[in-house]
Amino acid sequence: MIDLHRPIRSLTGRVLSAVILLLLLGGMLVSVWTWINGRTAARQTYDRLLLGAANDIAESIRIQDGKAVVDLPVSAFELLAQAPDDRIHYDVRGPDGQLVTGLSDRFEPSESSDRAALLQFFDDRMQGEAARFVRVVRRFAERDFSGNVSVTVGQTLSARQAMTLDLALDALVPLAFAGIALLVIAWFAVRSAVRPLEALASDLARRDPYDLTPMPVEGRPQELRVMLESLNRFMQRLDKQIDGMRNLISDTAHQLRTPVAAIRVQAETMAGDGTPPSRPLGMLLARTRSLGDLLDQLLSRAMVIHRGDSVPRVAFDLREVALDLIERRDHELLSPGAEVRLAIGEDPVIAVADPFSVGQAAKNLLSNALKHGKPPVTVGTELSGAEAVIWVEDTGTGPHEAVIASLGARFERTKTSREDSVGLGLSIVAAVATASGGRVDMSRTDQGFRVALVLPADDTAREDPA
Repeated sequence: MIDLHRPIRSLTGRVLSAVILLLLLGGMLVSVWTWINGRTAARQTYDRLLLGAANDIAESIRIQDGKAVVDLPVSAFELLAQAPDDRIHYDVRGPDGQLVTGLSDRFEPSESSDRAALLQFFDDRMQGEAARFVRVVRRFAERDFSGNVSVTVGQTLSARQAMTLDLALDALVPLAFAGIALLVIAWFAVRSAVRPLEALASDLARRDPYDLTPMPVEGRPQELRVMLESLNRFMQRLDKQIDGMRNLISDTAHQLRTPVAAIRVQAETMAGDGTPPSRPLGMLLARTRSLGDLLDQLLSRAMVIHRGDSVPRVAFDLREVALDLIERRDHELLSPGAEVRLAIGEDPVIAVADPFSVGQAAKNLLSNALKHGKPPVTVGTELSGAEAVIWVEDTGTGPHEAVIASLGARFERTKTSREDSVGLGLSIVAAVATASGGRVDMSRTDQGFRVALVLPADDTAREDPA
């Protein structure tokens, strides 16, 4: 089961973590191996020094008057001086174990060792400290002396341990720098490996939301081709479904508009004979008009959402939108006799959005003001810093607070009566504002109630404050 609360690590982090783990494990193995090799090398080196010193002492033994006599050579102590911080021990003993010369402490190989051997290395403790010893036996067979003379030389292990550490560090320090270099190289290699994924994500982000054409596979890494082929197959299936939905919406719109228009014409014909229409006929006429307006708003909202996702934003003058809204004179059909004013200045008000969608939003703002507000109604534009605004203001008190709170809610009809509904008009305005990166402001002014569509202004068209 996938833990949704667990943070998901990136591919780069995962690969680098694996590389670091491998480097650490490899470093530990190399460290152990290097330490073992260094200790072996140090032991062999200082064992040779011990053996050399013992052999020098053994070579200096001679028989005089039936006794073993030793003239200690300086070379033996020079060899032992290679470890100046270590304590040393030496003794020469005759066949009966009697001390000939040297220190009185006696160190012997373990009981399991072959005491008849001419050369033996063994470990023991010297004054409470670990030490290494060598025992060399020289055999004599002369007229007045016959037997073995043993030479034992030992030293503590400080120099060996220091040499082991130096050898290990000499090997590990370059390896540490090599590991860091490998980690840096691995980071660049991983970044290079995931760069095609970033390029693919960038291509998808720049792509039109309604562009479901197959992604190019040529020139992509083999690992990405499998994902791209699956993605292309998915987009093909999605494209077929979207085409089916578009066809369904188009067919439904045509199928709905035709009978609604026919019913409305018949009802208006029956009501236009000069006699006052009956209550059922008046209700039928009102319902057909409401249904026609609702259908137009539904299609308008669908068009606005489609264009918001697929049409690029351009710079245009909001004054032209307001002027076109007045010159179309659609308000004369919506509310005959209502006064509609225009309030625009001489300076351009450049916004960055889809002109058609903004025009639909302004049309719905005017329609709502005429239906639910109080004339006269004013359409105006203004530039406020980095924002371009087109607004519609009537002289009424505005809708209820519940309507303002539910701005943009799909198909929501917050009202006190059926005639007080704002329909989908404000929902369309909110959709245009969201698609354009703007917002909708509602406020009560000294003249009445104002609804403003606030859009991003064009930076290049604004004057420098300086």
